[in-house]
Amino acid sequence: MSVVGIIAEFNPFHSGHEFLLNQARLIAGNDPIVVLMSGNYVQRGEMAIMSKWQRAKAALQSGADLVFETPFSTAVEPADLFSLGNIEQLAKLGVTDLVFGVEDANLNFAYLGSRIAEIPQNHMDFKDYSQTYSTQYNQMVAREVGHEVNQPNAILGLAYAVANHNLGSPLKLHPVNRIGAGHDDLLQRNGVVQSASAIRNLLLHGEDTSNLKYWMPKAEAIELSKQQVYPNWNLLYPFLKYRIESSSIEDLRQIYQMSEGLEYKMKQEIHLSRDFTEFLRRIKSKRYTYSRLRRLSLYTLLNVTQDDMIASFNQESLMLLGFSKIGRQYLKKNRKDFQTEIISKVDKRSAKSGSLALQVRTDRLFEQIMGVDQNFGQRPIEV
Repeated sequence: MSVVGIIAEFNPFHSGHEFLLNQARLIAGNDPIVVLMSGNYVQRGEMAIMSKWQRAKAALQSGADLVFETPFSTAVEPADLFSLGNIEQLAKLGVTDLVFGVEDANLNFAYLGSRIAEIPQNHMDFKDYSQTYSTQYNQMVAREVGHEVNQPNAILGLAYAVANHNLGSPLKLHPVNRIGAGHDDLLQRNGVVQSASAIRNLLLHGEDTSNLKYWMPKAEAIELSKQQVYPNWNLLYPFLKYRIESSSIEDLRQIYQMSEGLEYKMKQEIHLSRDFTEFLRRIKSKRYTYSRLRRLSLYTLLNVTQDDMIASFNQESLMLLGFSKIGRQYLKKNRKDFQTEIISKVDKRSAKSGSLALQVRTDRLFEQIMGVDQNFGQRPIEV
């Protein structure tokens, strides 16, 4: 049996993701496709544009067999930790193969991953603050491995490969060439495959949504066009401003990833900033990427501390968002062999501690913005 895994955000789910699932089906045949999908918060430190349930439903209707929610403590992390957490969870679910989209599928990711995994740690201790971490990382890979990798999906694919190399029984890697628009490309109205970034920007700028049906599943396009609110940092900024201005320096210091006096800088600049973009610009330095600062802002907004993340890592569980007939059969047959806890229904007991407790707590803000319960009372979607 080939159990095919996909790590995703589907923010939102579009025709490029449909293509990836079709490629996964060619490998899986009649065997299950398992998706680990970020919930209502994503890796770049933002709220998702649609709820986890809407995105999971679109994935299931397009060929996924099981969709699980990646815990917040893995979903909102830099690429290396994001990849490590997801790869380890897929292995615990019995996944044998990993399918992922990249700009160049001809790269030997398994080989490159093994080479990078063997690089001494002191070679990755980047202290040149005149350059970003990602720039120095790419230079290190080129220097140590002899191959420059600087495209966003290829960099994430390498992170998957490094994490996979460190597994006891590595997954088989299947890179797939992305089609259509690139990762952060602007809207191309004549294209069939748009980037998720372009679709989000169209929604956030209040543009005509009638063309969404050409770029994503029709049912999802209708839901998205009718949605009253599209979460974004401009909407969240007043909450962040109140949170920072009303917190003490000592409280801010407890926030996960708060370091090197950033609590003072954030406290100083939030009062002077008119919006989130200006705030990021004011606290930006060569030492930190914008993605790192967006994640830190999200941790701050949600009051996620170092202790919260440790508790989540120490007691991780996966929330089942939905399944197909094939997925249900696989789950029924193999659930007792999974090395991770599966939550099908959230209740007070299951939400009391660990990753689910953090997930439920952070989802409270998403619920407030969107007006729809995300955990209690929800059941896995069956298609």
